[in-house]
Amino acid sequence: MKASKFLYKPVGLALGAVGSLLAGAAFNQTWRLLGHDENADATTDLDRPWRQVLLAAALQGATFAVVRAAVDRSGAATTRRLTAT
Repeated sequence: MKASKFLYKPVGLALGAVGSLLAGAAFNQTWRLLGHDENADATTDLDRPWRQVLLAAALQGATFAVVRAAVDRSGAATTRRLTAT
């Protein structure tokens, strides 16, 4: 393993944690903007319709994927700029 990849591991882990926090906040804000006040993660609540549960899951998955990809890409680009590798 190259030294640059080895040194990037802790940075990647930290960026992953930050990305997860940002994705959670983005999803919660989006869920509220769609007019839902309740917790979107209550998938076992049988009083909620299937449509709402599945919509929340799809939206959450898409939000996490987009935010994590953006954070990972930004981290890699910044590391390349700083280290030239």
